[in-house]
Amino acid sequence: MRSHNKQKTVSGRLSLHQDGYGFVSIGKDESDIYISRKDLGGALNGDLVTVHILPASKGRDKREGRITAVTERGSSRIVGRFRQTSANALLIPEDIRLGTTFFIPPAGVNGAVDGQQVVLEVTVWPEKNRLAAGRVLEILGWPDDPDVEFLTVVNRFNLPHVFDETTLAEAEALPESASQQELAKRVDLRNLPTVTIDGETAKDFDDAVSLQQDGENFRLFVSIADVAHYVTPGSLLDKEAYLRGTSVYFPGRSIPMLPQRLSNNICSLNPEQTRLTMTAELLLDKNGKLLSADFYNSIIKSDARLTYTQVKALFEDDDATVLKEQQWLAPMLLAMKKLALMLMEMRHNRGSIDFDLPEPEIILDLAGRTEAIVKSERNLAHRLIEEFMLAANEAVAGFVTSKKHPFIYRIHEQPDQEKLTAFQDFLLPFGFRIEPVDGKITPQSLQKLVYAASGTAEERMVNYGLLRCMKQARYSEENVGHFGLASDCYTHFTSPIRRYPDLLVHRFLKLLLLAESRQAGKKEQLLLQEMTANLPEAAEHCSNRERVAMEAERDLTELKKLQFMQDKIGEEFDGFIAGVAAFGCFVELKDIFVEGLVHISTLNDDFYNFEEQLHALKGRRNNKVIRIGDPVTVRVVAVNPQARRIEFIMISHAAAQRPEKLHTFEQSNEQYQRLPVKGKRPKLKKPHTAKPAPKRSSGRKGKRHR
Repeated sequence: MRSHNKQKTVSGRLSLHQDGYGFVSIGKDESDIYISRKDLGGALNGDLVTVHILPASKGRDKREGRITAVTERGSSRIVGRFRQTSANALLIPEDIRLGTTFFIPPAGVNGAVDGQQVVLEVTVWPEKNRLAAGRVLEILGWPDDPDVEFLTVVNRFNLPHVFDETTLAEAEALPESASQQELAKRVDLRNLPTVTIDGETAKDFDDAVSLQQDGENFRLFVSIADVAHYVTPGSLLDKEAYLRGTSVYFPGRSIPMLPQRLSNNICSLNPEQTRLTMTAELLLDKNGKLLSADFYNSIIKSDARLTYTQVKALFEDDDATVLKEQQWLAPMLLAMKKLALMLMEMRHNRGSIDFDLPEPEIILDLAGRTEAIVKSERNLAHRLIEEFMLAANEAVAGFVTSKKHPFIYRIHEQPDQEKLTAFQDFLLPFGFRIEPVDGKITPQSLQKLVYAASGTAEERMVNYGLLRCMKQARYSEENVGHFGLASDCYTHFTSPIRRYPDLLVHRFLKLLLLAESRQAGKKEQLLLQEMTANLPEAAEHCSNRERVAMEAERDLTELKKLQFMQDKIGEEFDGFIAGVAAFGCFVELKDIFVEGLVHISTLNDDFYNFEEQLHALKGRRNNKVIRIGDPVTVRVVAVNPQARRIEFIMISHAAAQRPEKLHTFEQSNEQYQRLPVKGKRPKLKKPHTAKPAPKRSSGRKGKRHR
């Protein structure tokens, strides 16, 4: 967005932090503008605002501004907890970043009862001397009901979750099976041994694989559900799929991009069913290098619906009996394992960064409440499918790019230089550094860091810190490559049932194949022109819908975690220090992937100073150091699901076992000056040495640090 008044005034979208300050994003190539709490001017999270840039001042390392006008409100529908007091009625927003409560006049209560989750329509926006107000539009129900939790997230993130009758009717009108005329146009792969490999609970199967030995080479068939055959441009199904952009997956339920008649039936590659597909046939040499690629409309019949657990048993236990009557598939699967390992090695050698971070899996009981939180498994069977899908995605992107035609790419830009510089500084006290390759920070540089941290007490800290330096992958009509995969050319082709960009890629591929075979008529040419003209808008829309889906999934997952901990107050757990700040340390529990805060005021054995350069808390008298990665035992003392907060007290602490790599201040400063960054670097400030702590009177818990 263009600025005015000699770059003194700009407009952009406000993103608020729960502590009250915010940032205004004004464009891809410009840094965000910091807004203090006093300069918000009544703006709320998500609002489009006009910002006056404040004059630069000495010591200020970021641009700051003051909001002068709200040009567009983020949303007039607010989800939250209804509170009825003796004096008035209020709404406490579910999104604490909004930073305000909403007054509800008696005429706007509409039957809501204290403690219920409701949807409120804003009727009065906050101003300097005026409270925000609104009326209850919808009563969702009681907050501990799993259905209400779902509806709360759906409404908070404005997720379309119900298909209207006309769209469902269009889906129902689709034929159960393809006509013989359509089948005759396609390459028939039904005699080829083909399998799907997915999780135990999966219902929509959009990819199937097959493998043949071709001399010393491998011929890999990646067949993807031909959603584009059924969902045509401009149809009601297409408009609804575009609006949603992606399927959204929550613990125990999902919001599909397409009606179930398509996602779980007609398009799903169910076993023993003839299905229409688009196939990427890849010829790879004995080392896994791509020799050639062909793409065509096809027919398949999956021979087996295999699970990751079954395939893992074959790969790791050499147990063909787990396949029961499909034992004849074992030789092909073992050949797939061999190829997948080659592809993994090739990707590693070119610098692809593999963040193998543990992901939580929420186990629900029959009532939909959290029963357990376990580590989600990612074994060789998962990696096999990942590698084959990556290979197909790259092959499709390479083919279309070779035709020099506009296209929708999956891109991942270079990491933010400022964040990377700050992260290098952060790593120094832990003995890690980012090594340049040929004078540049490359994917190989970051890959080496990930491997160097593997198995250390700081492994998870390094991985998460590096992720925060990365830009978010997105869709774009401009191909700038995929940094994380170290790929020059990448797209999404393999999941058109659940991602709209993949559906677009299928349409482009079909039209370009028709044009190449000179079978494209005027209708196809016009469609290709229209799709090309709409590419920038479609790419931005799909990227935005993906981000919203990720935020919604994360929000409900975090809520489920906190609910699981509500009856654990008073219990003790082992964990490790995941982060340190001036006000305390964050502890992640060892076995259940839940994080909480140990506030510095609860550390009663000493007064602790925050050593910023060392990212540690250090006792004034006993010199005890609490650092990231240290093992601890904590007791749960408070759980607040609405504020998304867990509080611990520390029962025991031990220093993590580390190799002799921790640096003194002087060593850190010497390395700091040698780091490959632009411009002159200032010297590090020597950490402050605190005076001895005063004696505490009995019962005092120590100074509260903020």
